[in-house]
Amino acid sequence: MKNSKKKLTLAGISVAALLLLSGCVQTHIVNGVRVPTEAATHGLTYNLLVRPMSAFVDLFAHNLGMGYGWGIILVTLIIRFLILPLGLNQAYKSTYMQEKTAYLAPVFAPLNERLKAATTSEEKMAAQQALMKAQKDNGINMLASIGCLPMLIQWPFFIALYNAAAYTQGISNATFFGIPLGHPSIVLTIISGALYFIQTWISTFSMTPEQKKTGMTMLIMSPAMIVIFSFMSPAGVALYWAVGGFVIVIQQVIITFIMKPRMRRKIDEEFTKNPPKINDEGVKDVTPTSVQENFKAITSERNDEERKKGGRNAGKQNRK
Repeated sequence: MKNSKKKLTLAGISVAALLLLSGCVQTHIVNGVRVPTEAATHGLTYNLLVRPMSAFVDLFAHNLGMGYGWGIILVTLIIRFLILPLGLNQAYKSTYMQEKTAYLAPVFAPLNERLKAATTSEEKMAAQQALMKAQKDNGINMLASIGCLPMLIQWPFFIALYNAAAYTQGISNATFFGIPLGHPSIVLTIISGALYFIQTWISTFSMTPEQKKTGMTMLIMSPAMIVIFSFMSPAGVALYWAVGGFVIVIQQVIITFIMKPRMRRKIDEEFTKNPPKINDEGVKDVTPTSVQENFKAITSERNDEERKKGGRNAGKQNRK
């Protein structure tokens, strides 16, 4: 049930994000081409975001004579690489907490089992409080990895790029390697979907089996959404998605093959110096009886060994 809710939530976020991109500028059909309405061209979103980005595309496409296809590609690459450090920083924070949580899974397992087995609201509350305390004691705070600033900074650029690629004057009549940029393109749609599929596929390389269950869902969902919206949009927009997908693949390669291995070494060193805390009072109340008994037995054996050693040492001292 929880996995299903997560999948539906992710799907809802994806749909909402894409609808937001496409709905920021009101449009209508003129001579078979979708263009901004007169009211939209005087709106705040169009004048602050879309118009400057369109001028940026025109700089490469018209003024430098590169054409609108290359104009969209270059502008998208420039903006994407400018905000790439923000994306990597946010990915680092969230991935670090995910890896740390995965490392501590054996510590939290008894608490999660007790939480699942709880039958009353009091038991569930006690289990939840103990789990939260154990997470806090071991430095787990998933909310710390959810930062709004990077997303808030990125969204205006994405909105501007999306609408500039869709509604910049001249794009509707331009072509790119024979592809009309004003009409949907199956070729660019496939390329966009393939790039987003590669990105999510690479992300599963370093996942745990539990993480892969959700990862495999996103492996299908993310490219499927891009394919649908790319096919419903002019080829200029699909080209924007394709170039953005290329940058996202680069970002995912950095995260999977460079960032995560370094993180795991850092986490290993961190918990080697400061072992996980597993015997707090908040944990004892909700740990299954069998685990409590095992822990007490281990503690008792250690105490017996220490007493025996102490007794032998005391005897030696007396003989001296």
